[in-house]
Amino acid sequence: MKKTIPTTEKKPEIKVTRQTYTGVVTSDKMKDTTVVRVERFVKHEKYQKFIKKSTKLMASDIGNTKKIGDTATIEGCRPISKNKSFKVIA
Repeated sequence: MKKTIPTTEKKPEIKVTRQTYTGVVTSDKMKDTTVVRVERFVKHEKYQKFIKKSTKLMASDIGNTKKIGDTATIEGCRPISKNKSFKVIA
């Protein structure tokens, strides 16, 4: 029978890089929530032309610091509610 010797070596920490997006605030009417429109350019598969597409993302903004028209940077986080999985960082 072999005896196992417990090791005290620490495992290296893995740093998680989260998704970050920059967009324009389109709504701030909800409590502690803003809606941010993020635009991106996508190349059309058949016609090879670049198309501008946008996505609306809900982000947690404690204190409603951002107003309509402001530029906001949002970062992915754990799900806060059914539709909110981002928080405003700048």
